[in-house]
Amino acid sequence: MRVLLLHNRYRHQGGEERAVHDIAELLRRRGDTVEVLERSSADAGRARAAQGMLSGGVDPDEVFHRARRMRADVVHAHNVHPLLGWRALAAARSAGARTVLHLHNFRLFCAIAIAYHDGGPCFRCRGTDTRPGLRLRCRGSLAEAAVYAAGLHRQQPRFYEQVNRFIAVSRATAARLESLGLVTDRTVVLPNFVFGDGFARTSAADRGEYALVSGRLVEEKGFDTAIAAARAASVPLAIAGDGPDEGRLRGLAAGADVRFAGRLSQTALAGVRERAGVVLVPSRWEEPCPYAVLDALAAGVPVLAGKLGGLPELVGAEATLPPDDAGAWGRALGDLWHDPARRREQGDAGLARARELFSAERYYDGLMRAYAA
Repeated sequence: MRVLLLHNRYRHQGGEERAVHDIAELLRRRGDTVEVLERSSADAGRARAAQGMLSGGVDPDEVFHRARRMRADVVHAHNVHPLLGWRALAAARSAGARTVLHLHNFRLFCAIAIAYHDGGPCFRCRGTDTRPGLRLRCRGSLAEAAVYAAGLHRQQPRFYEQVNRFIAVSRATAARLESLGLVTDRTVVLPNFVFGDGFARTSAADRGEYALVSGRLVEEKGFDTAIAAARAASVPLAIAGDGPDEGRLRGLAAGADVRFAGRLSQTALAGVRERAGVVLVPSRWEEPCPYAVLDALAAGVPVLAGKLGGLPELVGAEATLPPDDAGAWGRALGDLWHDPARRREQGDAGLARARELFSAERYYDGLMRAYAA
């Protein structure tokens, strides 16, 4: 298989960048020919970004020539806004390739991709009606909100014309996208994966030294709930990550046994995770398939997660809690923390679940089916 991966990198790097890297590496390990064409929002000025959003991408000829030169069977796109757009996929088809658009979030409809506003999930923008995002100024400034509202409105029908297959990363996300207007007869569900060397042999959660939360420090991640729960349960908490909510979170953590580790490399974060007794994922938005959960399960660390989005599919409904019920989080964390044998048992169960559902082998088979379809 000859595959060209397309991705518009975000200003703040996250899980989608890892997904692109891991998919490229997986394909190469299986003997497929892979090239990656990336553009960066951080390097684009406002004028160029606005041009891309309103015109459906810039320089589609680059995609055409790359796909034609490598004789790509499939052009597999991830984030396409603002610099790639629907024109990149049209160029890929003109070069003779099939096209796949990987939906890691709600970017097809939502200007900020995470569909979150006023402390909870927000799905006011539906179909091509993106006016709510403009009224709410979801992009911050009125000018940028207007550009994204107009750009998403214009481009959405074009994606349906140019995409052969959509990939959603959880059943819940696929269902939500369908309710917003996604054409579902071309959608397959394929959760993210963990390479084999990311799996522990057995759980060591009974020897864990602290509870762990990791990710970008933003309101929608619900780290304030984790701090309140850890304080109520008298459990040490480690927070790995940085972001604009750090100041508020530090204030909430004052006087509690909470350590801020800052943003860590993937290797350093794995070391911190290995010493955790439980991982908390109290997200307030409908997270589709976060690596914070997959990596914890693969490491044999039990996870308590929010009862939203794709999280129940990852950890099982019995390990989920209402994201804003700090009392429930405190009780669940305390019960688990003070029963080390149960932590190890749940860690081993999560490890087995991850091996079954989120292995590279299972992912590759699903990806090949999506490509062939």
